[in-house]
Amino acid sequence: MFTNISAQSRFRGKTHLPSLALFAIVFVCNSAMAPAQQAAKPTNWEAWQFLLGEWEGKGGGAPGQGAGGFTFALDLQKRILVRRNHSDYPATNKQPAFSHEDLMVIYQEADKPARAVYFDNEGHVVHYNVEFSPDQNSLVFLSEASPSAPQFRLTYNKAPGNSLAIKFEIAPPGAPGKFSTYLQAVVQKKDG
Repeated sequence: MFTNISAQSRFRGKTHLPSLALFAIVFVCNSAMAPAQQAAKPTNWEAWQFLLGEWEGKGGGAPGQGAGGFTFALDLQKRILVRRNHSDYPATNKQPAFSHEDLMVIYQEADKPARAVYFDNEGHVVHYNVEFSPDQNSLVFLSEASPSAPQFRLTYNKAPGNSLAIKFEIAPPGAPGKFSTYLQAVVQKKDG
């Protein structure tokens, strides 16, 4: 917008002082905000360290049991935690083989509990509240209850031998907290 005004001003031989003053104010405000934003304290991810890295899961070989893996990695100068997941499912009598991919971004705003937003290749978007158990051995992602949509609960439990136990549960619309297990697995952390 300012470039066009300046070009028109030079072409006509006129100067638009109000436009230049507005540009200077915006530039100064943005410049002043940048150091303040950079000074913001990074999120403390200490309790989350056990999740960081690459994880692998393998199905039992029966129809419908998939294999895949996911990663948890800090991003944006340790301001967010990103989980990327990919699973492959073999064909069954009822459906062809397919792949599932999802992305979850976990974040913390100042003085607020952690939250997460989940996206997948099937078009789902889920917002989660995130909470550790008091002993910090379990991490629970819980979506808000809704009368018109399912409620989801995803739990990660620390397990022996550098592994994680995962449980994904779904409650029907209008029945918050009445969860049924949809998926349960144990995944192993890859060396490296």
